[in-house]
Amino acid sequence: MGGGKGGSDFSPRGKSDAEIMRFCQAFILELWRHLGPDMDVPAGDIGVGGREVGYMFGMYKKLTREFTGTFTGKGLEFGGSLIRPEATGFGGLYFVNQMLQTKGIDIKGKTVAISGFGNVAWGAATKATQLGAKVVTISGPDGYVYDPDGISGEKIDYMLELRASGNDIVEPYVEQFPGAKFVPGKRPWEVKVDIALPCATQNELNGDDARQLIANNVLCVGEISNMGCTPEAIDLFIEHKMMYAPGKAVNAGGVATSGLEMSQNAMHLSWSAAEVDEKLHGIMHAIHAQCVKYGTEPDGYINYVKGANIAGFMKVAHAMMGQGII
Repeated sequence: MGGGKGGSDFSPRGKSDAEIMRFCQAFILELWRHLGPDMDVPAGDIGVGGREVGYMFGMYKKLTREFTGTFTGKGLEFGGSLIRPEATGFGGLYFVNQMLQTKGIDIKGKTVAISGFGNVAWGAATKATQLGAKVVTISGPDGYVYDPDGISGEKIDYMLELRASGNDIVEPYVEQFPGAKFVPGKRPWEVKVDIALPCATQNELNGDDARQLIANNVLCVGEISNMGCTPEAIDLFIEHKMMYAPGKAVNAGGVATSGLEMSQNAMHLSWSAAEVDEKLHGIMHAIHAQCVKYGTEPDGYINYVKGANIAGFMKVAHAMMGQGII
């Protein structure tokens, strides 16, 4: 909780549940001494979802003989929070919607390109649809799906089935929904849309992709995946005065809801989905306000990269100065 990243080179592809469980247990057997609710709190990421968190949490609980909020993204039956799986995507759309509103633009009726087809893409597609936008792409390592009718309802549910299968291929989507088109070996940024949302992995949107988006007059790019855009792409967005939100701001809803899960664990209670969602909305609104405060330039352009960097730096610097240089 708070910015560290770690992982392993174990691939879950082709492994049984029992093999994955044994690996998770062995991993925690070595790591558990360095974890704790007030020390370090792991959460899921690429390849690590509710199943893996559950296995790790179970082993941690066995070793420590304590039930604490040391892992987030747990199952609802043992301390997990409602909305945690989709929180990164939900928070991302709250931030993007705030960006558009700041410029007097309504998200309703806008078309959205999303990459990926996991939890982040699921949350983003769900919330974008709820806000009145139309999601027209999802993608995997093998290519992307373009669905001009919009990806919502049962189609979003099918995304989760694909993800749960452990198979990266998004091509079956086209077999299930014939109105869609599969484009192998390409990324969705070539589709003409209003909003582009990287939701898959790092460096998935490069300089050439950025030029394509700029040529297509995209209104807004929100980096919902961690480091989804390459430095070249980011520089191009800022150079062209585009609305671009970096991951450290726009995808903060996931870790924010991890914090909300820890709060519920500490208080030994569970909030309703509406309560968690309301708190998440408020957190994203506050982050956006900080970015605007520090990122607004003399010509009125809001440089969200600058705003997020300065806001983050100031928070750490003030804390360090306040606690003394140790």
